[in-house]
Amino acid sequence: MAATNLFRNCFVKINGTKLRYFSKISSRLVQRQYPSVYYILGGTATLLIAYKIKSLQNVYAAQSKDEDVKVVKLTSREKRFIRFASVEYDGQLYMTPQDFLESVIEAEPRPRLKRKILNQKELEKMKDATPPLNQGSPRLFRSLRDRGIISYTEYLFLLSVLTKPQSGFRIAFNMFDTDGNQRVDKNEFLVVRKLLAGKKKEDDEMEKIFSHAWKGKRGMNNDIVDDRNSIEEQYVDDEQGLQRKHIVDTTLIVHFFGPKGNNDLNFESFRKFMLHLQTEVLELEFNEFSKGLPTISEVDFAKILLRYTYLDTDAYDMYLDRLLDRIKETKGITFEEFHVFCQFLNNLEDFTIAMRMYTLADHPISKDEFHRAVKICTGTNLSLHLVHTVFAIFDDDGDGLLSYREFIAIMKDRLHRGFKSYAKNEGWEAFKSCIKQEMKSAV
Repeated sequence: MAATNLFRNCFVKINGTKLRYFSKISSRLVQRQYPSVYYILGGTATLLIAYKIKSLQNVYAAQSKDEDVKVVKLTSREKRFIRFASVEYDGQLYMTPQDFLESVIEAEPRPRLKRKILNQKELEKMKDATPPLNQGSPRLFRSLRDRGIISYTEYLFLLSVLTKPQSGFRIAFNMFDTDGNQRVDKNEFLVVRKLLAGKKKEDDEMEKIFSHAWKGKRGMNNDIVDDRNSIEEQYVDDEQGLQRKHIVDTTLIVHFFGPKGNNDLNFESFRKFMLHLQTEVLELEFNEFSKGLPTISEVDFAKILLRYTYLDTDAYDMYLDRLLDRIKETKGITFEEFHVFCQFLNNLEDFTIAMRMYTLADHPISKDEFHRAVKICTGTNLSLHLVHTVFAIFDDDGDGLLSYREFIAIMKDRLHRGFKSYAKNEGWEAFKSCIKQEMKSAV
């Protein structure tokens, strides 16, 4: 009777090969009547799969040794770069400025038949089209569109810019200013840019900051997008991967240091570039919802905050329904309000400390206290209407107090735009984790 519902399959992926392993006895009747059979089957399956995993690892190791090829697995941020990089020069992949903007806003790249192979003449045209640093603006990347190239290491640098608070701009500049003369030259920038590539391990410090797991990223239409299994290249036959030596001056190099590379970058110019890039990305995102109007609705504001979270559909709808029930007067959110709020998110760590001080003192967080904490952390004021909208979304029981843990958790997802690392459902660790879960659920 229970034979048709005897097993439920789990999977583990080893070196790209999906294996069927440990079948859970899902029938409670079988578990009660034949407990010894349950544990014998589970133990036997565990041993068999462990043997199978080890065998596959040996096979792949032998193949690599025989072919004398160093196969390097790509990190999640490298995969993301490969997906959106639309041009290639001398065997090296590059993003265009338009590619970069799309990589931080969209779930998928623009449809294309293949990458464009650039020649030297086209590179020279791109170089000529690059404006000098004193002509930078919040529309720099949108004006250049596909007339420029961005390397992988610059991609990491630009991602870091998006989440930097203004108080961190000086620290970022001092990282590049290795000789301490308050000016950055081309060689100093190239040295630190190389360091940004750092280690290739998924769990290194850079991965914690810049990882592109994008697992379950919520797109514009509230669709859950999972691109983990649609990467063009999971492995590269190159020990350096995307971190090869770049033999051409990229758009960023020309913009910072001039066509001949002999200009210097001072802090004020560096600060303006970072502010312009942050503003440009926010304008692009705001305009997607405003459709040319000066404001977005409160619901659209909530959707922007929730679009990079990992909520299921029911939880996502709950936040929107909560907002609709509580907002009696719809004024809309201007770009200035949206911009100030996103600048506040870049100071989220300082805000978190302030909120912990309140909670450790067993002090409830009211709208006035939230407004004051934001002012202390950022030096700017949020509009009362925006504060009211935030509380309408994140006040879980309607008592006028902020559910700050819930708020901070979701805002961290928003801040990193889905770039945070998440556990992978691959390999031996995933196998052991699933075994534990299956055994617990069977009790």
